[in-house]
Amino acid sequence: MWGVHVGPRGTGLARLTIGVMARRFLLPSLVLVLAAVGCFAAAAPASETAPADRALDRALQGLVARSDGPPGAMAVIQRGGHREIHAAGVANPRTGRPMRVRKHMRIASVSKAFSGAAALRLVHEHLLSLRDTIGEVLPSMPRAWRRVTLRELLNHTSGLPDYTESNDLRKALSEHPANPPDPSQLLDFVAKKPLRFTPGSRYMYLNSDNIAVAYMVEAVTGASYEDALAAKVFRPLGMDRTLMPEGVLLPSPFIHGYGTDERGRLEDQSQTVAWGGWAWASGGIVSTPGNLNRFVRAYVGGRLFGGGARHAQFRFIDGAESDPPGPGHNAGGLALFRYRTRCGTLFGHTGSIPGYSQLIAANRSGRRSVVFSINRQAPDSLIPALRRAEVHAVCAALAPG
Repeated sequence: MWGVHVGPRGTGLARLTIGVMARRFLLPSLVLVLAAVGCFAAAAPASETAPADRALDRALQGLVARSDGPPGAMAVIQRGGHREIHAAGVANPRTGRPMRVRKHMRIASVSKAFSGAAALRLVHEHLLSLRDTIGEVLPSMPRAWRRVTLRELLNHTSGLPDYTESNDLRKALSEHPANPPDPSQLLDFVAKKPLRFTPGSRYMYLNSDNIAVAYMVEAVTGASYEDALAAKVFRPLGMDRTLMPEGVLLPSPFIHGYGTDERGRLEDQSQTVAWGGWAWASGGIVSTPGNLNRFVRAYVGGRLFGGGARHAQFRFIDGAESDPPGPGHNAGGLALFRYRTRCGTLFGHTGSIPGYSQLIAANRSGRRSVVFSINRQAPDSLIPALRRAEVHAVCAALAPG
């Protein structure tokens, strides 16, 4: 976790219902009309709205109404070819602008699913093996880490020391938030540390794991991690609004992310830290709710890789949680978590970083999906309510129709 912050509420509620194939043509006109009245209106009469959708709307309203809640909350729900956008509150309290599906945001540890996607695609292409070790692929890494395998990095059983817990890193981040080290230096902060436990013997969610995965991707492709992501994930899926920015600035338009200062006043944290450098493969990607929905449907649904890589990904460690925990009962696979809820099971990843908290998930076919975003990092007090709201999103995604 990178920190916890609190911001004030917005109360506007919106839901736009639109077919996926039609949205390209209808959305611009709808936005102009709805902007004139200051909020979205439901495309269908309330009497036709599914009970699960109404429950989700109430849950989103409840989140933004809390004293420790976010200014805005959004859930993108897709059932087959039908997509609905549920939103409450605002993307920017200063302007009152609403949450939008095409606005950029920091996706935090959801970035780990992308490093998993790139690595598992390389496994599918026989450029990497899940049995490959740090010592074989990254011989310049510390000798104590050499037996750790790619599989153990992807399912967080590696035992690597976590670079985000380094006092030197925290000091550097505090003093120079806009000037991160080169990503190749991130694990140098813990290079002299021993393993925390024998690889494969236990589960521990660590940011260092995905940094090492990205190094492996670079080693076998001969390209930068960013270029490898573009070639293996972004371009094949048409993700034209997803990137790893080098500096603090976010592409426009973006959902503002908030916390509070030492006096409890609202503080915009959207563009204060160059997370693309400090968090990199563990949390530095910027995307949009729309692009994340496209990604999770393909990633979970098997469009990026199949065969042995996909089979291995769906072998789970019961009780292994993402951070923050996702909805329902959690179990951890390879850069993927299983979320069993009262309405059914989805697979995905969560993330949390100053200004933003995220969940992406889909069913195994990729036909039913959820992207759930709030524009603040959830404090411990908010997480139970956030997880309940996420369950409502899962129920909406899995509802008949």
